Amino acid sequence: MAVRRRRDCWAGKLLYLFEDYALDTDRRELRRGRHLVAVEPQVFDLLAYLIGNRERVVSKDDLLAAVWDGRIVSESALTTRINAARCAIGDSGGEQRLIKTVPRKGVRFVGSVREGREDPPTVAPERPAEHGAVALPEGPSIAVLPFTNMSHDPEQDYFADGMAEEIIAALSRCKWLLVIARNSSFTYKGKSVDVRRIGRDLGVRYVLEGSVRRAGNRLRFIAQLIEAASGAHIWADRFDGDMTDVFGLQDQITEKVVATLEPKILLAEIDRLKNKPAANLDAYDLLLRAQGLEYEFTRESLAAGVRCLEQAIALDPSYARALALMAYCHTERFFQGWSDNAQADIAHAARLAARAVELGKDDGDVLWMSSFALRHVPDNAKRAKELAERALLLNPNSAGALANAGWGEALVADNAGEALELFRRAERLNPRDPHGWLQAGGMSLAYFLDQQFDEAAALATRALGDNPRYAIAYRVAAASLARLGRQQEAETLIARMLEIEPDFTIAKLLARLTYMHDGARARYIGGLRLAGLPE
Repeated sequence: MAVRRRRDCWAGKLLYLFEDYALDTDRRELRRGRHLVAVEPQVFDLLAYLIGNRERVVSKDDLLAAVWDGRIVSESALTTRINAARCAIGDSGGEQRLIKTVPRKGVRFVGSVREGREDPPTVAPERPAEHGAVALPEGPSIAVLPFTNMSHDPEQDYFADGMAEEIIAALSRCKWLLVIARNSSFTYKGKSVDVRRIGRDLGVRYVLEGSVRRAGNRLRFIAQLIEAASGAHIWADRFDGDMTDVFGLQDQITEKVVATLEPKILLAEIDRLKNKPAANLDAYDLLLRAQGLEYEFTRESLAAGVRCLEQAIALDPSYARALALMAYCHTERFFQGWSDNAQADIAHAARLAARAVELGKDDGDVLWMSSFALRHVPDNAKRAKELAERALLLNPNSAGALANAGWGEALVADNAGEALELFRRAERLNPRDPHGWLQAGGMSLAYFLDQQFDEAAALATRALGDNPRYAIAYRVAAASLARLGRQQEAETLIARMLEIEPDFTIAKLLARLTYMHDGARARYIGGLRLAGLPE
């Protein structure tokens, strides 16, 4: 059966103009002024349908028929997509300036719209420059090539093209990554071109290419990330699925590919930096160096990472990602007991996070790192939760944003079930995350708070296997083993933890856990007392 393209859910090829936005139904692009706005294909379809039917209130059944092809979806899924559409055009559920909810009736686009057919300003060249190389941008950049249809069925080109469009849209949510527009990368469709030439033509460091093969009702998608300058393969993987739900399969593959690509590109950028002389480092290079030092996660490496970030901010005081990462590093030092002045450091982290959010309010990574820092400061739990939720709305495929939200549910809300679901999704999307030990530690704490002590001990032990310097994992493992009656093992872990922070006590921990839910804190402290942590 032929795969129907999502753009069929509205008629015509129009340019809708409202406020300073332009929505192009032919190119499937949303722009604000001259800038391309990242928006998921399904959210684009929803927005286009609402604008195309703005003379009336659109019911839930209308949206399901037009955007979801009549599939049944939950109220929360529908609300999430509507909120994402609002977010893309600078609206919100509270303001409802453009998309208004009519109680018990549906939703309506209420903004003033002009229809046109002129082309809006382009943000990328329509065709690659074959006569010469395009200069590489300062940060990482990627082109997603049209995927090869290996099924010998021309109708399956729709699915292959749709997969590439989905991944381009999802990667565009990563504000630190420059993603070449579809109109430029798709000029290579059906052509055999060396990726090194594509890198020169489009001015990108990385190229993602892949193939789609269908056999019966099963589909296999193979993707590979290539460094354009050398042609070296950085990563490759395959994804299998059932074609029963075509769009669901596209969403599933997209989220896995994007969640894996983010850390792979970041690690490749950190590795590339090793060949650059220290005297030539700019603010972005210093950010990368700090990120690599943060991955090492020692007392010395975190201190060195903070110094790199101080230099980056001195070069660029408005560098939101550097401010957010610096707040994050200070917070890690705080909960590890590696701060010379813990209260001063965490207060400084809060100031850095607030400034980072002010400058990078549309960057999901900035928001979740800032949320992580603010959560550890008294009276900031509500703000931290708001930022965590917005980070997930901006980039739902970010393992870091998912794990951060999981920590909030476990520590502040004492909601172990929701926390575990968030951590599991983060792990499922990116099982090889360099911060996998942080996710395992969070899951272990959630299991402990849910009084599933065997699972908590196992996951904490796994986290320590990946990072033997991770103090929280020692604490959770010791408390869990004590609850299981394995006192000697618990006391051994307490002794190892005290090697990280020799003067650590119950009183010091209580002073750090002011943000933790009262019930969760009581169960946690009780387990550590039982394990033998000094008062």
